[in-house]
Amino acid sequence: MKALVTGSAGFIGSHLAEALLARGADVVGLDCFTDYYPREIKTGNLASLLAHPRFRFVEAAVQRVDLGRLLEGVTHVYHLAAQAGVRKSWGTDFAAYTSHNIDATQRLLEAVKDGPLEKFVYASSSSVYGDIAAIPMREDAMLQPVSPYGVTKLAAEHLCYLYQVNYGVPTVSLRFFTVYGPRQRPDMAFHRFIRAALTGQAITLYGDGGQTRDFTFVGDIVAANLAAGDRGRPGAVYNIGGGNRVSMLEVIDLIGRITGRPLDVRREPTQKGDMRDTYADTSRARADLGFAPSTSLEDGLRAECEWMARLLATPLA
Repeated sequence: MKALVTGSAGFIGSHLAEALLARGADVVGLDCFTDYYPREIKTGNLASLLAHPRFRFVEAAVQRVDLGRLLEGVTHVYHLAAQAGVRKSWGTDFAAYTSHNIDATQRLLEAVKDGPLEKFVYASSSSVYGDIAAIPMREDAMLQPVSPYGVTKLAAEHLCYLYQVNYGVPTVSLRFFTVYGPRQRPDMAFHRFIRAALTGQAITLYGDGGQTRDFTFVGDIVAANLAAGDRGRPGAVYNIGGGNRVSMLEVIDLIGRITGRPLDVRREPTQKGDMRDTYADTSRARADLGFAPSTSLEDGLRAECEWMARLLATPLA
């Protein structure tokens, strides 16, 4: 296998690239270091990869890089590069989302449509569902995103499908449900909550705290990507969730118990684009990919707390 991992300096992409190398694959990593969060964080994510003899890194955007050269000999594409974040996707920032999430995906699909690719795995999001889908969410539910971000992720999903139908590109789309774990982006709730607990800062909780999420550990997300690359059905879409529906108040309590430092919570109104609840029906992924999440929320949170404590040089209680 020779794999191209877009977004390889990011939270999930760096973990996936490491897992592919561990399986013996050659890996080409692509990342353009968008300014969504500090570059030095992504540089840290890349540290072990850059030292590996079977890893080659290219700093460029999918929209502008020479894809012909980049894709030489590539058998698998794992397309994780995207402009992330629901709350920032409104207003003038939307142009970045259409560029990085839609235009980049179309350009990459166009570049592989005539090649002998074995699999094209696209990282989608539970944000495509919106608030009208029944719980647990099934892949065949009506999709009505409530954020501009969700709209762009769904548009890219549709692009993957139409390139599969019209050109035979072996695309597989994975709808990730709230990914967490070591290297999590600094804007994400768990990262902010754990940092606040370890440094004695207050946290901002949007909404009443009763909103629920299906939290998925990054190791389980990586396992799903590998399985999709091996045996995902071309044209298929799969939910990838952690298997538990948990409220934000329960998460805050759990972080307080793991760190030994209860959180000081400041409340703010619900933000536009935030979904009320998510919970994945993963029966399709279980049947086709053999997917079964193996990390409990408590174990996964503990791993993220330990990682954050090392970063801050602050021991857990």
